[in-house]
Amino acid sequence: MSEILTSTFVLAVNDLAASKRFYLEKLGFAEDFSVDGWAFLSRGACKLRLGHCPDAMPMSKNQDHSWFAYLHVRDASGLYEETVKHGVEIWHKLADKPWGMREFAVVTPDGHRIVFGERLPV
Repeated sequence: MSEILTSTFVLAVNDLAASKRFYLEKLGFAEDFSVDGWAFLSRGACKLRLGHCPDAMPMSKNQDHSWFAYLHVRDASGLYEETVKHGVEIWHKLADKPWGMREFAVVTPDGHRIVFGERLPV
């Protein structure tokens, strides 16, 4: 069977400049490439393509399906401290879950929600 090597999340954002700043300055992503209307960002194995869609309904208006990613990380506690220090809106505080994960969730300026999780030691 073919192997999936990596994944890229494609997000419609109302304000490309503001969204790009959020990912770069608050979540520690790097800008890989930029063209008119698009920003290509990454942090480790996570890749994002932000597309400028000023007339799209912001995800914050669609609460039912506003999750876009569950990102598996090392040192969830350290990442949590980093995001809090940068003033990121926290959706769920850092907590150990009964399914064996230490996780927290954030909200982006467009209302997308990202969950970060680290497997707990067995």
